[in-house]
Amino acid sequence: MAEKSPRGLADVVAASTSISDIDGRAGRLSYRGYDIHDIAGRISFEECVHLLQRGTLPTQAELDGLMAELADGRRYGAVATTLLPYVVTSGTPMEALRTLVSSLAIDDPDAADPSIEADRRKATRLVAQMPVLVASYEAQRSGREVPAADPELGIAGNFLLQITGERPAPRAAEIFDECLVLHADHTMNASTFTARVIAATLSDMHSAITGAMGALRGPLHGGANEAVMKTLTSIEGEADEVDAFVRDELAAGRKLMGFGHRVYKTEDPRATHLRKMSEELADLTGNGRYYEFSRRMEQVVLDEKGLYPNVDFFAASVYHALGIPTDLFTPVFAISRMSGWTAHVIEQHEDNRLIRPDSDYTGPHDQQWVEISKR
Repeated sequence: MAEKSPRGLADVVAASTSISDIDGRAGRLSYRGYDIHDIAGRISFEECVHLLQRGTLPTQAELDGLMAELADGRRYGAVATTLLPYVVTSGTPMEALRTLVSSLAIDDPDAADPSIEADRRKATRLVAQMPVLVASYEAQRSGREVPAADPELGIAGNFLLQITGERPAPRAAEIFDECLVLHADHTMNASTFTARVIAATLSDMHSAITGAMGALRGPLHGGANEAVMKTLTSIEGEADEVDAFVRDELAAGRKLMGFGHRVYKTEDPRATHLRKMSEELADLTGNGRYYEFSRRMEQVVLDEKGLYPNVDFFAASVYHALGIPTDLFTPVFAISRMSGWTAHVIEQHEDNRLIRPDSDYTGPHDQQWVEISKR
């Protein structure tokens, strides 16, 4: 009898990739061989996009060229524009944005071109369009116009401008830019695997990314950062009451989101940076309530359960301090991860083989048909 496959394909190698790598025991994440601790806060999100999609950190000329492509590609087409008022009125932001991303293919000039060159152009446009779609969604439901993009700002700064209506402080834009770098790729997670499975059928870029969006919609993959923020805002009183709240939640068997990780056996390296950013934003804004709550919660969970915070835990207080609505935290994750998703689709198409795993049949054998009257 064949060995049964591990549940959830744990530890099964599903693809070869040169895009990112994780050492779960050492708590290390790298993009194209660059340790996240070495590049976070040192490269812009646009440089990260070039690294993931095109394989190298860009020269200044290459970065200037990419910036021009991103600026030119941020405008989405008539179909998404027409759909926007309708999708805003129903479902969650992720459901609305999944539909809008799918519709982008209709107006994409390279939609029918399966070449790698066209894939790269589509990938660049999707990275440029995603933050504008999220900002347009927020503006539509708030009954206001989206501010025009500022050519002096990059993707991070323009998103904060368009989501809040105010030009961000330089340091706030830098912090959000680093957040985008930290979330850009994370090997074979559920949404990335979904994108690669779809791409492996030789389906198009937009179909693969729509599938990834659908996977991120699921609460076991996306949404933990939103759940963390809802937990933080539910705690009444001051920081000294957090300890009792956490212990009560644990005693009741309720899961606290933002702790532990399927891969990391120690602290998620992205959390290391986000903790510092949360502290800095608490100082910059003069409001340290949720940073203090987070630190107290982190310590109690470590003491009681031996669990470390993951990327979602401190991302919640960072996004909140930047003025991003809580229900847009997962779409913001998608803004960043669009760079990694599209890189994986390109890589899959470059050396493709249909992904077709086997399965363990657990049903009955040797059943015999009988007439319906005798059943």
